[in-house]
Amino acid sequence: MSSNLKSSVVTITGGTGSFGSTMLRRLLSLDCSEIRIFSRDENKQDNLRNEILDKRVRFIIGDVRDKDSVSKAIRGSDFVFHAAALKQVPSCEFFPMQAIATNVNGSFNVIDASFEHSVKSVVCLSTDKAVYPINVMGMTKATMEKTAQSFARNMNSSETRVAITRYGNVMMSRGSVIPLFVKQIKSGLPVTITDPRMTRFMMSLSDSVELVEYAFEHANTGDLFVQKAPACTILDLAKAVSIAMGLNSDPEIRVIGVRHGEKLFESLLGSEERAKAEDLGNYFRVPLDSRSLDYNIYFDKGIDGSNRFEAFDSQNTKQLSVEEVAKLLLSNREFNELVSSN
Repeated sequence: MSSNLKSSVVTITGGTGSFGSTMLRRLLSLDCSEIRIFSRDENKQDNLRNEILDKRVRFIIGDVRDKDSVSKAIRGSDFVFHAAALKQVPSCEFFPMQAIATNVNGSFNVIDASFEHSVKSVVCLSTDKAVYPINVMGMTKATMEKTAQSFARNMNSSETRVAITRYGNVMMSRGSVIPLFVKQIKSGLPVTITDPRMTRFMMSLSDSVELVEYAFEHANTGDLFVQKAPACTILDLAKAVSIAMGLNSDPEIRVIGVRHGEKLFESLLGSEERAKAEDLGNYFRVPLDSRSLDYNIYFDKGIDGSNRFEAFDSQNTKQLSVEEVAKLLLSNREFNELVSSN
């Protein structure tokens, strides 16, 4: 990826978020000419500006909902990472139209501007909640994926490539439950978990960056990529946080029940996607369904659906032990900084 980025202009939407700031640090280690941080929160931008202090970074105030501000930010870019989104499941449940405005309409604006300004490649960040979605956040992310794929299908002669990456839970990202567990343990409070049987994929922020880099390097337009991430139960995660904090006993646990729009387990690939996925070692690649808008496909012809696969989900992936999760946490810079802070 570094050779592709040399002397390039890169725009990160949602650039002050967990992924965006991690990707920014990665890009600063490469030979880019300019990195544009596009977001709507001026306070977060000011904090990041004072932390980074690098002339190659340009901070742009704007909102993906505002097509004009998106177009101006992307004009002249070589690559775009689209990370801006509303990601909290409960808040999207209560304010679904806000989720649509950002995750669907905002994503359309970013992808449309990328094609309009002949960006070389744009990668859109999605979530496991987009697979068999039961909540608004997942539904809007699934629609974002379909929007990206529609551009790939309808603009297949364009030099702009659009690809999608799906993530499970990213440790220490905004919205991660781990900081809450740390705070509760430090305060001597019971650790609140939704359901001890609930499983979630476990990824680090560096894993998320590597997945996006892999997509940039290897994607054909319309491709979807997922990492073969391991998983663990929420109960084991709580125990692992306690061990990683140096405590000798399991924390006191209080079960609060499943919240709005939550599943017991998540899927990174549905069974239909798994059937056509290409195994790339650490990743799966799902190619674009590039069939034309021929209604015979839907009413008369169809395709053979007998080749069935299991979905790739947080129940059937590799399950991490408490000790393995604790080791993973201790390898995470953000976790160690949080634990050592007052």
